[in-house]
Amino acid sequence: MKYFRMPFVGLLSATLLVTGVQTAEADEAPQGSRGSQAATLRALAERADLRIGTAVDMAVLGEDTTYRRATGREFNSVTAENVMKWEVVEPTRGTYDWSGADELVRFARERGQVVRGHTLVWHSQLPGWLTAGVQDGSIGAGELRGILRKHVTTEVKRYKGRIQQWDVVNEVFEEDGSLRNSIWLQKLGPSYIADAFRWAHAADPKAKLFLNDYNVEGVNAKSTAYYELAKRLRAEGVPVQGFGIQGHLAIQYGFPGEVAGNLARFERLGMQTAFTEVDVRMILPADAEKLATQATYFRGLLDACLGARSCRSFTVWGFTDKYSWVPGVFAGQGAATLTGEDFGRKPAYGAVGEGLAAGR
Repeated sequence: MKYFRMPFVGLLSATLLVTGVQTAEADEAPQGSRGSQAATLRALAERADLRIGTAVDMAVLGEDTTYRRATGREFNSVTAENVMKWEVVEPTRGTYDWSGADELVRFARERGQVVRGHTLVWHSQLPGWLTAGVQDGSIGAGELRGILRKHVTTEVKRYKGRIQQWDVVNEVFEEDGSLRNSIWLQKLGPSYIADAFRWAHAADPKAKLFLNDYNVEGVNAKSTAYYELAKRLRAEGVPVQGFGIQGHLAIQYGFPGEVAGNLARFERLGMQTAFTEVDVRMILPADAEKLATQATYFRGLLDACLGARSCRSFTVWGFTDKYSWVPGVFAGQGAATLTGEDFGRKPAYGAVGEGLAAGR
């Protein structure tokens, strides 16, 4: 396993590695209005000219006061973990539920945060009426294309001017660089990718539009497939403006190679880059050595972002182990976020803080 040792500045570490979180209502206020507060990730990121974000579980946001305060205090960008996905916003054909997404946008506006939209076109978490219709043949290819266009246009228009970046097309390649055999590819062919970007751009010309996937941190077959796709689409005038790297890592598999080089080649295409869903899981139980390694992985991705002019956004996929998705998907693994189940700050939190303090 490859370890990356990063120097930590003692004084700032002492501030950042304090266990627990403050509970005053003022903690939710934008950092710019509270210069006397101890440095938070949000304050440090703003000095580094970076958006530091988190995915937000809207049910938890409404129920857990500590979670809500930390979300407002520590981050200047938020992403909907689930409430902007198709199965949530249109559970029944023609009947929409925007309540969760609207609440997140309102929450962000009140706290001076930007919003990343996630996600418009994906093979997963589709509404049952759509998948069933495609499967039984009651929804043909022509109708499916119209349904997809309506979905993209309706959602992007609803939040026009209030979403900074959209993950337009999510997880369209397999590990070997071949296109994923989704219902979109099966019924519409590969042209659905360009179509989705054109529809989203027409609905909100100012939002930055991203491709997004996992296992594309470094240079490999999958990330190269995205590079070639983006190069071709941009040459055709398709508004593909960003490449989103999810950043779901696991310490048992080692740190990916050529991360900086991967960001650089997309930058040379004139694209923005972003880390969009970062977490670093481990085989449980956690111990001091595993947590130290985890900290270097978070820092390694952050440093790559800070070292790239094109990378202006770094989002973690949840910030507390209490609500992490990892244990429910990867049996025997977890402890993947910046803070523990008690919201105590782990070495990874300190490492991210030190990286932000170092700046670009």
